[in-house]
Amino acid sequence: GFLRHINVGELIKDHKCYEGRDEELDTNILDEDKLLDILEGILDKAVEQNEGIVIDFHMPLIFPERWFDLVLVLRTNTEILFDRLTAREYNDKKRSENMEAEIMQIILEEAREGYATEIVHEVPSNTIEDMEQNLSRVEAWCRQWIEDNSDK
Repeated sequence: GFLRHINVGELIKDHKCYEGRDEELDTNILDEDKLLDILEGILDKAVEQNEGIVIDFHMPLIFPERWFDLVLVLRTNTEILFDRLTAREYNDKKRSENMEAEIMQIILEEAREGYATEIVHEVPSNTIEDMEQNLSRVEAWCRQWIEDNSDK
Protein backbone atom coordinates (compact mmCIF):
# COMPACT_ATOMS: atom_id res chain seq x y z
CA GLY A 1 0.00 0.00 0.00
CA PHE A 2 0.94 3.63 -0.38
CA LEU A 3 -0.60 6.95 0.58
CA ARG A 4 -1.80 9.93 -1.43
CA HIS A 5 -2.76 13.40 -0.15
CA ILE A 6 -5.98 15.08 -1.26
CA ASN A 7 -6.49 18.76 -0.55
CA VAL A 8 -10.30 18.88 -0.59
CA GLY A 9 -10.33 22.64 -1.11
CA GLU A 10 -8.44 22.16 -4.38
CA LEU A 11 -10.70 19.25 -5.36
CA ILE A 12 -13.75 21.49 -4.79
CA LYS A 13 -12.25 24.18 -7.04
CA ASP A 14 -11.13 21.73 -9.74
CA HIS A 15 -14.58 20.08 -9.95
CA LYS A 16 -16.60 23.25 -9.25
CA CYS A 17 -18.48 21.72 -6.30
CA TYR A 18 -20.49 24.88 -5.63
CA GLU A 19 -24.19 25.55 -5.15
CA GLY A 20 -23.76 29.31 -5.24
CA ARG A 21 -21.94 32.14 -3.53
CA ASP A 22 -22.17 33.74 -0.09
CA GLU A 23 -21.24 37.35 -0.81
CA GLU A 24 -21.34 38.34 2.87
CA LEU A 25 -18.63 35.80 3.74
CA ASP A 26 -16.92 36.21 0.35
CA THR A 27 -16.93 32.46 -0.24
CA ASN A 28 -18.54 29.82 -2.41
CA ILE A 29 -21.31 27.59 -1.03
CA LEU A 30 -20.25 23.95 -1.04
CA ASP A 31 -22.25 21.37 -3.00
CA GLU A 32 -21.70 18.55 -0.49
CA ASP A 33 -23.42 15.87 -2.58
CA LYS A 34 -21.23 16.55 -5.61
CA LEU A 35 -18.09 16.59 -3.45
CA LEU A 36 -19.01 13.34 -1.67
CA ASP A 37 -19.77 11.60 -4.98
CA ILE A 38 -16.34 12.62 -6.33
CA LEU A 39 -14.51 11.61 -3.15
CA GLU A 40 -16.35 8.30 -2.94
CA GLY A 41 -15.15 7.45 -6.45
CA ILE A 42 -11.58 8.33 -5.50
CA LEU A 43 -11.76 6.29 -2.29
CA ASP A 44 -13.36 3.27 -3.97
CA LYS A 45 -10.55 3.25 -6.53
CA ALA A 46 -7.98 3.63 -3.73
CA VAL A 47 -9.39 0.57 -1.93
CA GLU A 48 -9.12 -1.46 -5.14
CA GLN A 49 -5.48 -0.40 -5.49
CA ASN A 50 -4.64 -0.83 -1.77
CA GLU A 51 -3.91 2.88 -1.60
CA GLY A 52 -4.40 5.04 1.48
CA ILE A 53 -5.74 8.57 1.21
CA VAL A 54 -4.88 11.51 3.44
CA ILE A 55 -7.81 13.94 3.25
CA ASP A 56 -7.11 17.55 4.18
CA PHE A 57 -10.24 19.60 4.98
CA HIS A 58 -11.92 21.66 7.71
CA MET A 59 -15.50 20.29 7.77
CA PRO A 60 -15.31 16.82 9.28
CA LEU A 61 -19.02 16.08 9.67
CA ILE A 62 -19.76 15.88 5.96
CA PHE A 63 -17.67 12.71 5.60
CA PRO A 64 -18.81 9.20 6.60
CA GLU A 65 -17.01 7.73 9.62
CA ARG A 66 -16.09 4.58 7.66
CA TRP A 67 -13.71 6.63 5.50
CA PHE A 68 -11.19 7.36 8.26
CA ASP A 69 -8.64 5.58 10.44
CA LEU A 70 -7.32 8.83 11.93
CA VAL A 71 -8.71 12.36 12.33
CA LEU A 72 -6.35 15.19 13.27
CA VAL A 73 -7.80 18.51 14.39
CA LEU A 74 -5.28 21.33 14.17
CA ARG A 75 -5.70 23.92 16.94
CA THR A 76 -4.30 27.42 16.93
CA ASN A 77 -3.97 30.17 19.51
CA THR A 78 -6.51 32.85 18.58
CA GLU A 79 -3.93 35.66 18.34
CA ILE A 80 -1.94 33.62 15.82
CA LEU A 81 -5.12 32.61 14.00
CA PHE A 82 -6.25 36.24 13.74
CA ASP A 83 -2.95 37.17 12.09
CA ARG A 84 -3.14 34.19 9.70
CA LEU A 85 -6.69 35.02 8.63
CA THR A 86 -5.80 38.68 8.19
CA ALA A 87 -2.81 37.68 6.03
CA ARG A 88 -5.22 35.60 3.90
CA GLU A 89 -7.29 38.77 3.46
CA TYR A 90 -10.44 37.32 5.03
CA ASN A 91 -13.11 39.98 5.45
CA ASP A 92 -14.16 40.94 9.01
CA LYS A 93 -17.24 38.70 9.07
CA LYS A 94 -15.42 35.63 7.74
CA ARG A 95 -12.48 36.21 10.08
CA SER A 96 -14.88 36.67 13.02
CA GLU A 97 -16.73 33.47 12.19
CA ASN A 98 -13.46 31.52 11.97
CA MET A 99 -12.21 33.01 15.25
CA GLU A 100 -15.46 32.12 17.01
CA ALA A 101 -15.28 28.56 15.65
CA GLU A 102 -11.78 28.17 17.08
CA ILE A 103 -12.70 29.67 20.46
CA MET A 104 -15.79 27.45 20.70
CA GLN A 105 -13.80 24.40 19.51
CA ILE A 106 -16.45 23.71 16.87
CA ILE A 107 -14.32 21.58 14.54
CA LEU A 108 -12.92 19.57 17.45
CA GLU A 109 -16.41 18.97 18.86
CA GLU A 110 -17.75 17.99 15.42
CA ALA A 111 -14.89 15.53 14.97
CA ARG A 112 -15.52 14.04 18.43
CA GLU A 113 -19.25 13.74 17.71
CA GLY A 114 -18.80 12.25 14.26
CA TYR A 115 -15.96 9.78 14.73
CA ALA A 116 -14.77 7.18 17.22
CA THR A 117 -13.03 8.88 20.14
CA GLU A 118 -9.85 6.86 19.75
CA ILE A 119 -9.19 8.11 16.19
CA VAL A 120 -9.66 11.86 16.92
CA HIS A 121 -6.53 13.71 17.99
CA GLU A 122 -6.16 17.40 18.79
CA VAL A 123 -2.76 18.79 17.75
CA PRO A 124 -1.31 22.30 18.17
CA SER A 125 -0.50 24.30 15.05
CA ASN A 126 0.90 27.55 16.40
CA THR A 127 4.57 27.50 15.51
CA ILE A 128 6.84 26.09 12.83
CA GLU A 129 8.04 23.63 15.49
CA ASP A 130 4.44 22.49 16.13
CA MET A 131 3.90 22.00 12.41
CA GLU A 132 7.17 20.05 12.04
CA GLN A 133 6.24 17.84 15.00
CA ASN A 134 2.77 17.25 13.51
CA LEU A 135 4.36 16.34 10.18
CA SER A 136 6.70 13.88 11.90
CA ARG A 137 3.77 12.27 13.73
CA VAL A 138 1.76 11.97 10.52
CA GLU A 139 4.75 10.55 8.65
CA ALA A 140 5.27 7.94 11.40
CA TRP A 141 1.57 7.04 11.32
CA CYS A 142 1.67 6.79 7.51
CA ARG A 143 4.73 4.51 7.60
CA GLN A 144 2.91 2.27 10.07
CA TRP A 145 -0.25 2.27 7.91
CA ILE A 146 1.77 1.28 4.84
CA GLU A 147 3.53 -1.48 6.79
CA ASP A 148 0.23 -2.77 8.19
CA ASN A 149 -1.43 -2.71 4.74
CA SER A 150 1.43 -3.90 2.51
CA ASP A 151 0.31 -7.53 2.56
CA LYS A 152 -3.35 -6.90 1.76
